[in-house]
Amino acid sequence: MELIGSTQTATYARPKTSHFLPAISTTASSYRSHQPALTFNQNSNMPWKTNTYFRTGSAIPTVSALQRENLDLVRAKTMFYPSNRTALSTRYMPDDWYKSNHSNYRESESSRNSAERLRRDTIRLIQDKDQLTRRTQETTSKNIGERLNNISFWRSELNHEIDNMVTEIAALTDVKRRLERALAETESPLQVSQECLFHREKRMTIDLVHDDVEIDLIKEVEVIKSCQERMRRHLERAIAQLASNRAAQHELERDLSDKLTAQRIDDRCHHLRNTSDGISYYRGIDRLDPSVSLPDSWSKYTDDNILHSQSERAASHRLRDEIEILLNATSNEMWNQFNTVNVSFTNRISETADAKNNLQAHLAKTLQEIFQTEMLIEALKKAIRDKENPLKVAQTRLEERSRRPNVELCRDNPHHRLITEVREIEDTVQKLKGRLMEAENTLQNLVKTKVILEYDLSVKANSLFLDQEKCMSMRKSFPSTPRLIGYT
Repeated sequence: MELIGSTQTATYARPKTSHFLPAISTTASSYRSHQPALTFNQNSNMPWKTNTYFRTGSAIPTVSALQRENLDLVRAKTMFYPSNRTALSTRYMPDDWYKSNHSNYRESESSRNSAERLRRDTIRLIQDKDQLTRRTQETTSKNIGERLNNISFWRSELNHEIDNMVTEIAALTDVKRRLERALAETESPLQVSQECLFHREKRMTIDLVHDDVEIDLIKEVEVIKSCQERMRRHLERAIAQLASNRAAQHELERDLSDKLTAQRIDDRCHHLRNTSDGISYYRGIDRLDPSVSLPDSWSKYTDDNILHSQSERAASHRLRDEIEILLNATSNEMWNQFNTVNVSFTNRISETADAKNNLQAHLAKTLQEIFQTEMLIEALKKAIRDKENPLKVAQTRLEERSRRPNVELCRDNPHHRLITEVREIEDTVQKLKGRLMEAENTLQNLVKTKVILEYDLSVKANSLFLDQEKCMSMRKSFPSTPRLIGYT
């Protein structure tokens, strides 16, 4: 409703007081707000004159004075008549009487007009203010409704982000568990590799070599330790990222809780009506400003929380990808090095077995040669013993023939032949003894060789036992690929 006209405050002033006598009628006396009729406070010993009214017109009559005036009027009507008066006092003129009536009319009309204008303006003011209050209340309710829509929007965004963050935390926690299991699974291969190195330290003499197996085993230990170090670093990053994710989730949940509370309060305010229960006066509440944020900062706070959560989720997703890549890479590295060590072990075992077989063959030949040499020595000794009797016979013949008498002691052919025979037998015995000494030396060398071969054979057997029985039997328990990437 539009405001028609304008309020004229000048019309609300007190009506001008008339200097004429008030009308004594029902019309004049019906306006209670009008000034009461003035009475003449006339002294009994003083004659009544016109100017007495004007001198006492400003006095406000009381109820008793009005009663006395009415009584005097009755007495005047009943007792005094113009014919009884001896002398006439000064009276109002007819013009005065008409002027007084017209003045009262004008005064009444002016008062009525002022009251009517006041009534119309007041009714219009009441209607305008009612409409203004209603429009303001509707606007406020609309603003609260829009605020509820904004809160609902950010609530949905927060719920969506919280769901995503919860999913991401669960995924990162699962990857972290897999990383922990994979890290725990690397302890067994590391222990196996170190045990293999310790067992191979028990190799003896010449077999205690820095061969390919030992090089690959040392490299395997380094690879496993390197994988463990990378796993530990990523595990620490995962723990820190989980803490950051949970902190972001906590901020989102706290913001969501605040918005739920604010939405509940605003929803209750939005449903408040003029007829609702629980409404009351709160003096001075409009001068209190408990707000700590503005609409821009309010929305920016939630937007920053969501952006922070999204950045943490992105970092968490990248970390999960890195951990997946790391698990696959470490598994491949350890398996490749494990296979390399196994190949080196296989080759070394094959070489050791071949060496052992060769040693066994040489030992068998050496034993055979020792046997034949011993037989040769026995044959030489027998041959030397067989030459003793012929030598004795030859020397005895010489000794017997040396006792021939006189000229019979002749250097005949038998004598020369016996001397040649003795010398030949002695030379044969010396050669046989020389060969016997050579055979004995050869036998001694063969025995030494046999000892060396037997010792080397025991060394090879020990190395073969360590590599094949000890190390390779342990390496059969190397974790599988699913275990190395943490799935089991």
